[in-house]
Amino acid sequence: MSKKILIVEDEFIVANNLQLILEDAGYSIHGIAASVGEAREYLRHQKPDLVILDIRLRGKLSGIDIARELRAANIPFIYLSANANQPILEEAKRTEPYGFLVKPVREKDLLVALEIAWYLHQHSLESKLRREELLQRELTAISLETLGARESLLKIAGIMQSHLPFDFIACGIRPLNKQQFTDSGYLRTGFNEYQFIGEKELMTISGLTKTTLSGIIENSGNDSGPLIYNYERSANTATNLLQRNLMHWLQLESCLVFPVALGYGLSLHYAFYSRNMDSYNKGHIALLTRLKTWLEAVANKTIYAETAAGEWMHPQINAKKQQDEQPDNKAFRDIIGNHHLLLSALDLAAQVAPYNTSVLILGESGTGKEKVAQAIHWLSPRKNGPFIKVNCAAIPATLIESELFGHEKGAFTGAVEKRKGKFELADGGTIFLDEIGELPLSMQVKLLRVLQEREIEYVGGSTAIKVNLRIIAATNRNLEKEVAEGNFRLDLYYRLNVFPLTLPALRDRKTDIEALALFFANTYCSALNKPFNGIADPMMERMIAYHWPGNIRELENIIEQSVVLNDGRSKLQLMRSLPAAGQEPGSSSPINTFEEVKHVQQQTERDYISAVLKKTRGRIRGIGGAAELLNLKPSTLESKMARLNIKRQDFTDYPEGQ
Repeated sequence: MSKKILIVEDEFIVANNLQLILEDAGYSIHGIAASVGEAREYLRHQKPDLVILDIRLRGKLSGIDIARELRAANIPFIYLSANANQPILEEAKRTEPYGFLVKPVREKDLLVALEIAWYLHQHSLESKLRREELLQRELTAISLETLGARESLLKIAGIMQSHLPFDFIACGIRPLNKQQFTDSGYLRTGFNEYQFIGEKELMTISGLTKTTLSGIIENSGNDSGPLIYNYERSANTATNLLQRNLMHWLQLESCLVFPVALGYGLSLHYAFYSRNMDSYNKGHIALLTRLKTWLEAVANKTIYAETAAGEWMHPQINAKKQQDEQPDNKAFRDIIGNHHLLLSALDLAAQVAPYNTSVLILGESGTGKEKVAQAIHWLSPRKNGPFIKVNCAAIPATLIESELFGHEKGAFTGAVEKRKGKFELADGGTIFLDEIGELPLSMQVKLLRVLQEREIEYVGGSTAIKVNLRIIAATNRNLEKEVAEGNFRLDLYYRLNVFPLTLPALRDRKTDIEALALFFANTYCSALNKPFNGIADPMMERMIAYHWPGNIRELENIIEQSVVLNDGRSKLQLMRSLPAAGQEPGSSSPINTFEEVKHVQQQTERDYISAVLKKTRGRIRGIGGAAELLNLKPSTLESKMARLNIKRQDFTDYPEGQ
């Protein structure tokens, strides 16, 4: 049966051309709509299999408005646009389309995009069903245990976080007890780390007396069904007074309330709060509705266990002990920070880890993509298999095929023996393809076959070899732009982009800089057998103000340099110039390309080596020489100096130790 396509496009010529191409390819046209209103009319009568959707349409509403409705109805769609500015593109991406086509559309690109969109949609449905089945089993396990309310809620927080994002989770019995505040919850402080918030903690945070808090409870209504609150839009609404005050005290922006029945006219309300304004939608309510039976089982077991004990929310649970038992913490132990952008990325990593789904990790150079890939491997059923790392940018184009696929003896000059490639070495485990955007087009075709067929051929061979592996790719490039410029295959992009995961730049998570700096300082002081006396305040202030084009890698280099040059008696000092606190980040020269990032990294390395040579007055070898301080072989250091155009003679006249 041919798939039904709805075309939402206000240009008749474009819409007509799309219809001709699709009908020739065997698709059935569900209809052509020129506006959001017309599209809604078609959707009311019959659900299409796929939608091709122009961003700009007639009228006040755009394609992005109807896209949100399509996402809620679980209808896959592809965007179509002639041009759009960056803010519109960012807003469009947030609706999670299955593809993006640029006008004028080539027939081949359109058909490939539709095929991939359908593949991704089917794949995501299967993945969603598997994740929900796992959630049901985990909730069932909680309902079979004899747990107090606090312990039960902590366990629910741990399993729900990657499916329904929150910064604070709470629960409480309704109707509200006007005499006593019985709600309690957990405030997220890190990955699988939560701080308990009860009546006492809430009074401390809010500065209110028990009498004032009781007054707020008394004037709060009881929600009868699932509801989504927004802090700004819920102003002066009496029925959500308690939620509004909680959001104010804990600096939260949105809330989803979901009640489950307890019997005897009572219900238990689960509330999920987020620091993002529009975190929750109808899809989240639909998920909780599908899980309602299991949530009710947990709630009823918990409430009656508490009632038998004579009080509600009574047990003192050691939350830290629960955190330490979580295996996820071990996988992410080398990833430092608790900024919500980082935690959201780690939630996604934990969610996708148990499955064989391909993952595409996006982010600037130095943001920790390899560490996240390693964590996904550790959390997967393949954790006992190999984890093979390949930097696609570091392998010459002439060698990359044999490096990845292996080669037969005599396949080319110098192939004196048969050799396995990286794909075969990763059999039973995971292969991490870093800098995938640097892969030559000729290799992209072969990689596509590995993704589709899970088989390889040696260079010089003719036999297909099956491989059982998972592919995780990473890039700091804008692959959509690379596709548009013809440098990256569209079909490969969508095969890799089954589960995209974006890591934030360090300048976007500045609250983590101090924790990262202290971690690196302790690490290098320990490695160099030096006491750590802290980081000087001016250095910390300058680091927090800096815009970090090289991200975490650059921060690590700066800390290492400071440790190497530290006398072991004083606090660490900044040993290179950084922009002043009041300077606009990137105002001197914005970093836009991979080459510019490489230049910044080379300059950082050059400054670091120069500072050490200055300290040793140009001496490279021997005890106390620059090679020893840098933990490098003298020949390696000399090679780096030649590459970076650093001359030893330039440092022989410096006073020792300066």
